[in-house]
Amino acid sequence: LDKDGYPAIRPPWGTLNAIDLNTGEYVWTKVFGTYPELEAKGIPQTGSESYGGPVITASGLLFIAGTKDKKFRVYNKTNGDLVWETSLPAAGFATPSTYQVDGRQYVVVACGGTKLGAEKGDSYVAFALPD
Repeated sequence: LDKDGYPAIRPPWGTLNAIDLNTGEYVWTKVFGTYPELEAKGIPQTGSESYGGPVITASGLLFIAGTKDKKFRVYNKTNGDLVWETSLPAAGFATPSTYQVDGRQYVVVACGGTKLGAEKGDSYVAFALPD
């Protein structure tokens, strides 16, 4: 780490990658995660450590939290384009789960924080997918 506690290598410091399991080749790579305090200083997205994997729905949406920046993101699994993101009450260092009730699909993530010095949390946040 450098004197300010950031990785002592050139960014990106974290990426989200799709790999073709038949060939082993990268299909796409996206910088993943932010340091909001660096963005506030005009430093573009650097990527960050991530703890917690994605869940992918049959419709081709990839849901992932896992970063200290408290973001929950949704990507197009085919090309890696960011479809939507929102802020969570605490960092979601967990793999989301999906479930269905009365034909409606939901995605839920645990928001507990504490890893990497993140603020502690104690909630689960669920999102209903559009019909």
